[in-house]
Amino acid sequence: MRAAIRRARRLPRPRTLRARLTAGLVVLLALSCATVGVAAVVELNGFLTGRLDQQLRDAGPRFPASLEHGVKPSDHDGDEHGDTRKQSAGTFGARLVGETVTQAAVVRPGDQSAGLRAPLSARDQHTLAAVPTDGRGHSVRLSSLGGYRVLATDGRDGDVLLTGLPLEPVEAAVHRLEWVAAIVFGVALVVTGVAGAVWVRWSLRPLSRVANTAARVSELPLASGEVALPPRAPESEPRSEVGRVATAFNRMLGHVEDALTKRHASEERLRSFAADASHELRTPVASVRGHAELALLHPGPVPPEVRRALERIAAESARMGEMVDDLLLLARLDAGRPLERRPVDLTRLVLDAVTDARAAGPAHRWTMELPEEPVTVTGDTHRLQQVLANLLANARLHTPAGTSVRVSLETDGRGAVLAVHDDGPGVPEDLRSGVFERFTRADHRRRPGHHGGGAGLGLSIVAAVTEAHGGTVELAGRPGSTTFTVRLPGQRMTGDGRARVSSG
Repeated sequence: MRAAIRRARRLPRPRTLRARLTAGLVVLLALSCATVGVAAVVELNGFLTGRLDQQLRDAGPRFPASLEHGVKPSDHDGDEHGDTRKQSAGTFGARLVGETVTQAAVVRPGDQSAGLRAPLSARDQHTLAAVPTDGRGHSVRLSSLGGYRVLATDGRDGDVLLTGLPLEPVEAAVHRLEWVAAIVFGVALVVTGVAGAVWVRWSLRPLSRVANTAARVSELPLASGEVALPPRAPESEPRSEVGRVATAFNRMLGHVEDALTKRHASEERLRSFAADASHELRTPVASVRGHAELALLHPGPVPPEVRRALERIAAESARMGEMVDDLLLLARLDAGRPLERRPVDLTRLVLDAVTDARAAGPAHRWTMELPEEPVTVTGDTHRLQQVLANLLANARLHTPAGTSVRVSLETDGRGAVLAVHDDGPGVPEDLRSGVFERFTRADHRRRPGHHGGGAGLGLSIVAAVTEAHGGTVELAGRPGSTTFTVRLPGQRMTGDGRARVSSG
């Protein structure tokens, strides 16, 4: 039983609602046809068997009575001979004394004036002896004669007289009905399956339109930018289930579209504010820095406290200027301002960036892994140089002295792959998901005792510039192994100096 259940579970099941409805319709019709067919077969078999029983009661024991005392049916005269001729072909008669069959004969087809003695095996005799004399017909199967309907009555000499009629006509009629029902019901199932599939498909067309609209919405970039939602799903009968689904779906799309429109307007206002504020702050920050540097150049005596304050003002104004420039860059990238598009030699950028980082952080160990051929991409040289500088500055500022930093560059057939790896303490687990967000600072957690650092915009600029170039950046690692990987679509320079473009 368990094996049958396991095999049934492995059978393919319909996946779609349309297939399930069609399969359910066909299964219900098959059950109905099977019920009708079984009921018709049972009823016909009972009806024909009842007719045989009536014929047996009408015939009575005249034929087996003619077999008493070993007399052949053909030797009877008068009424008895006439009784024998009245029996239909195939009529069986037998006389039992105790449990022994003394005489048994069958009326031969085509010659109803004589009986043919029936050879009975010991099993047949036992079967006939077991037939009760209750005045009702009983079905038996004889090895030499086949199926018979037999009626047993008590004889005048203490014997039992058996009269039987063959079941072959009944079985033939029942089998014919079974074949006809199987053919008719099979054709009905096929026709109903095809027609049901067409009907279900037609009935579910509104739901299919809703599903298609939902699929188009799921393919839209809803996370950023202005989004134009596709046309609404056509609404059908509002009182039907499909109609209510379509109406609710269209209402939901309306709410989503309103929310996206408001969000886009808010983001545009925020970007415009950030860009305007950054642009306006550049002049006063530069002015403050200039006045502080000018005051430091004063030839007269300056108190140490004043000089220290002026130096802090100059340093903080320089830091603020860098922050304003970063914010302005991010605002321009968010606004979709196009970058320069020209061939950029990443190999040269890596060499220059590592040289600068080695000079700025001599306490770190800097290594490079570069390919033999130059790796070239299409992009903005200044912005890509800023990506490299920010990644190396991140590794230098947020790891302790003595940390090994390895920069590798390679191509993977689709573009350039730039990786910056360090064996420092790593990025805390709770900050990894938002490490590329703006104003995310983890310097004091990666580098014990370090409290300086930028404003948390370096990695966000890396992500924004990489995305503007059609690439991706990701963080992978654990404590003792941190890797930032930048993938850029680009072109690799061949030996003859021509550029081979790779899709990203």
